[in-house]
Amino acid sequence: YRYFATDKRSFILADCPGHVQYTRNTVTGLSTSDLVIVLIDARNGVIEQTKRHLTVAAMMRTAQVVVAVNKIDAVDFDEGIFRSISSDVHALAAELGLPKVDVVPTSALLGDNVVTASANTPWYSGPTVLDILEKARPSRINAGTVRGLRFPVQFVIRDHATDYRGYAGRLTSGSVSVGDTVTVGGADGRTTTVAGIDGPGGEQTTAERGESVTLRLTDDIDIARGDLIATATEDDSIPEASNQVTGLVFQLSETPVKLRGNVLLRYGAATVRARVDEIVRRVHILDADETADLGSELALNDIAEVRITVAEPLPFEAYRRGGRVGSFLLINPGSGDTLTAGLVTESN
Repeated sequence: YRYFATDKRSFILADCPGHVQYTRNTVTGLSTSDLVIVLIDARNGVIEQTKRHLTVAAMMRTAQVVVAVNKIDAVDFDEGIFRSISSDVHALAAELGLPKVDVVPTSALLGDNVVTASANTPWYSGPTVLDILEKARPSRINAGTVRGLRFPVQFVIRDHATDYRGYAGRLTSGSVSVGDTVTVGGADGRTTTVAGIDGPGGEQTTAERGESVTLRLTDDIDIARGDLIATATEDDSIPEASNQVTGLVFQLSETPVKLRGNVLLRYGAATVRARVDEIVRRVHILDADETADLGSELALNDIAEVRITVAEPLPFEAYRRGGRVGSFLLINPGSGDTLTAGLVTESN
């Protein structure tokens, strides 16, 4: 990670190695990124690594992508080469469904079109990389209907002396205000009212997505770590708890995940026993046949769609980038190591 700032905003840069064997690093970096910069060597054009990076970015619903066609000086600032690469990139982006992609000719060695516009590329009139970064508004690209509250409980705070009972956590979606009606435990759970909100600075009347607060409720309900406090909107219903889920997974560990083997699944603040029942398909970046030779385990850097059964029902819902909802981890129950990262595609 590297940190830098301009007069307009501050940045955190996650530098991920690009080789195929480091797909897990790409997944990790993309998981918290608002925007991704993909480098292409102007001498080589779009290669497997490019396709892999853009495919993973699309799967993880990355809102904005900048493709820097680097080493443009090594091809004598040739406009034809850049236009050809740009055409290939936009065709691939359209196929993958990436919402916004900018392609910029750059030279990291000489600084062309990185911070300031280059006199060596008079045929390029678009923004520099820094211009794009300063003006990027990825949240607007992800904007849609108002999402309901999703508040996974991380800790139950009790003080018997004062009869205080609060539920601490972070809002992963939506907002909440004192007096709101909320549901605990999924669509078929109990309904209650928010009596108070305690933040880092004391009591407050509202809280927004990303804030860490403690909610106080009017009713004495049995709530534990991992339970979900939620609200519905006209276009966003509260998820029902389920023992089965289908997800797109990225294998991060050299320790394989075997079919029917025991793992732990972490969803929000909840951690439950689970097993992978079926590999539905494998994603092959360069091979269109995603059903051949499904195998019986997930190996390092595999990307696949799988069906999972959990020992306790959880309120799964489809992954959505803007709300940080629908992501999960598979964990080695013996060592506690993370094995797999996943995105919910369907709950059963």
